[in-house]
Amino acid sequence: MADSTNSNEVNPFQKQKNKEEMQKQLISFALMIAFTIIAFIIVATGMMDSMFVIPVLLILAAVQVGFQLYYFMHMKEKGHGMPALMMYGGLWAALLALAALGVITWW
Repeated sequence: MADSTNSNEVNPFQKQKNKEEMQKQLISFALMIAFTIIAFIIVATGMMDSMFVIPVLLILAAVQVGFQLYYFMHMKEKGHGMPALMMYGGLWAALLALAALGVITWW
């Protein structure tokens, strides 16, 4: 009857895995804060030509969305295939719709 099945105990492997995951999340959080500060500096100082500001801001935003999905929403882990498929499918449909509207407007 001396089984050690206490659910509060965490094995050393799981502790190390949790520590590494927390480090990755903190690093990605710091990078997102840095990207946000860079975006504010670019807009506030006017250090770039206005033609390049929007594409640079969109790239920084896309990188931040990637960090959000893969590190904070855990989309990189197993078992998230269907939600990822739905999100990527929705993104693809939105891009196709925007491209179609752009072609129709341009035409």
